[in-house]
Amino acid sequence: MRKKVVLGMSGGVDSSVAAWLLKQQGYDVIGLFMKNWEDDDNDEYCSTRQDWIDAVSVADVVGVDIEAVNFAAEYKDRVFAEFLREYEAGRTPNPDVLCNAEIKFKAFLDHAMSLGADLIATGHYARVREINGRFELLKALDTSKDQSYFLHRLSQSQLSRTLFPLGELHKTEIRRLADELGLPTARKKDSTGICFIGERPFRDFLNRYLSFRPGPMMTPEGKVLGEHVGLSFYTLGQRKGIGLGGVKKTAASDGHHDAWYVARKDVANNILYIVQGHDHPWLLSDVLHADQVSWIAGATPAEGPLSAKTRYRQPDMPCLHRSLAQNQFSLNFQQSQWAVTPGQSAVLYDGEVCLGGGIIASSEPLPH
Repeated sequence: MRKKVVLGMSGGVDSSVAAWLLKQQGYDVIGLFMKNWEDDDNDEYCSTRQDWIDAVSVADVVGVDIEAVNFAAEYKDRVFAEFLREYEAGRTPNPDVLCNAEIKFKAFLDHAMSLGADLIATGHYARVREINGRFELLKALDTSKDQSYFLHRLSQSQLSRTLFPLGELHKTEIRRLADELGLPTARKKDSTGICFIGERPFRDFLNRYLSFRPGPMMTPEGKVLGEHVGLSFYTLGQRKGIGLGGVKKTAASDGHHDAWYVARKDVANNILYIVQGHDHPWLLSDVLHADQVSWIAGATPAEGPLSAKTRYRQPDMPCLHRSLAQNQFSLNFQQSQWAVTPGQSAVLYDGEVCLGGGIIASSEPLPH
């Protein structure tokens, strides 16, 4: 009997090629298209209708069955509500991390198993390796596309039933394959924006769901330079959209201006602190504390030297990992990290193996 694999098909090029690869490998493949967002779902921002048409077209070309499933209620309860809570608390959440843990590898996985699936598959760029009955999450070979950062909350149970067909391939090969196979998604651009919600004017979007309170925009010295529109609408390290131009760094009229950056949020007093210059001490941290910890192996890794990412698009940075009480850990970095942001994920690696991670709770800036 061929193993039955339920593949998440989004209507994008990655999951399209994944469907063909799985079929080539001899699996019995069923495509599942997830609709997870229904509020103001229109063609301007969220092309769900077009994505469904593309997914069906690909399924027809590849020769697999496909069905649609609606997880909008689960998404709103498990992902979006938490997303809004984090923003209201002044943090900057990563919805893709939560979306993978709660929807793609929970609601979707449960539904696939109810269909009699042996395994599930997605178009993520990552790999799974089994060693003596334990499952490891590995980085994709295409390091520029690696998505293990977003998958760090997966468990042994989830990984044991998951295939990542694209983990050994580079994006250029995916595009080339899609072209050669005549897939209708071969030239379709990659989606960006909030997981399952799409590309929208972010401030306008949040405005509809969050209460906000304007307040002072202040320098570390206490000088008020303007008014912010609500702390939820800013993230640490943000440069654009603050509403201030650069101010000359010196009295010399050399025309040089240093940009302003968001450096801290004082939620209790509704103050947004901004600093001038990319390398201002308030933007640099050599320590962070994380909670809501999740380890892929199911056990805390040994204390000591590892590497970590504090945001998706950054190289792994050497650090010293130390376990703390109550499901927390701290990281001490050899090199100061820029704009370490509460709400984002700190993900730990041992070489190419993703160990897991936690949600950044706080960072301690260097003395200034």
